[in-house]
Amino acid sequence: MRRHWLEFVAPGRVAVREGPAPQPTAEQVLVQTSLSAISPGTEMLVYRGQWPQGVTVDATLEGMSGTFAYPLTYGYCTVGRVIVAGSTVTDDWLGRRVFAFHPHEDLFCAHPSTLHPIPDDLDDETALFLPNMETAVNLLLDGAPLIGEQVVVIGQGIVGLLATALLARFPLASLITLESHPLRREASIRLGAALCLDPAEPDLFARLGAIPGQGGQADLVFELSGNPAGLDTALALTRASGRVVVGSWYGSKKVTLDLGSFFHRGRLTLISSQVSSIAPALSARWQAHRRLDVAWEMLRQVQPRTCITHRFALADAASAYALIDRSPGETIQVIFEHPSTNTR
Repeated sequence: MRRHWLEFVAPGRVAVREGPAPQPTAEQVLVQTSLSAISPGTEMLVYRGQWPQGVTVDATLEGMSGTFAYPLTYGYCTVGRVIVAGSTVTDDWLGRRVFAFHPHEDLFCAHPSTLHPIPDDLDDETALFLPNMETAVNLLLDGAPLIGEQVVVIGQGIVGLLATALLARFPLASLITLESHPLRREASIRLGAALCLDPAEPDLFARLGAIPGQGGQADLVFELSGNPAGLDTALALTRASGRVVVGSWYGSKKVTLDLGSFFHRGRLTLISSQVSSIAPALSARWQAHRRLDVAWEMLRQVQPRTCITHRFALADAASAYALIDRSPGETIQVIFEHPSTNTR
């Protein structure tokens, strides 16, 4: 068997590398990947070289503790099956389907403690959405929507769509989303938004009852577009004492905000939301395993497989990333299909 893995080698360039199959230690298992998913928000920042200098890749995930620098292996949506177990690993791991927060790679070794067994009632494609569903769950924990509130979600990429699907299960007064691309606007309505508007509409603020410099009607706004301009839009749509949850990672892109008009007197609250940790106010009751259990259940309810728009072989990774980079409006979720046998 041979191992194949993806590397980001320079801005706008990826390469698929090949080498001998890895051998698990006594405490590890060998996983053969069936599917992996591109997380377009974070991975496109890596693809474009738009990460901030000196920032750790992800200290909470095994193998991602270094800082961003090319060449780089990156990714965290991998599903596969355990095909070899080390001598001290119990036999019940053999043949088990697992999810791993692991880069795009068709064979890899891991400690069982870092793997998440996939429930029998969920297929591999649904399990691929676990990280982004966990992010959506975390967003709602941080935003704490209340009954009767008016909520806006800016950005309907995969995280925005999953957040919309969860918010649609709340007894809100209204749920409105903003998205530039028609394909994603259609998906937003399908997943529960009452209305999805193009943020470039000239009368957007008027349609949503917002007066520039005087606030809007939304009690709670989620900024999930990845576009720094989206945050200023979020502030403009929020009513007095409202909350804006910032789930976007802008990387090295700078944000310019109008904080000199309504923001100050309106006492708006900006909330940073990132899935690597749970808000201190909740951590006594909420732990990572509880949040993960909720994410699995939400996958059962939402069934987000319909958001998969493109499938590529890992060998065609350059085409996959170029498609997302140049034609984002054509994609929602792009995945890699890895062969069930690895004899190349």
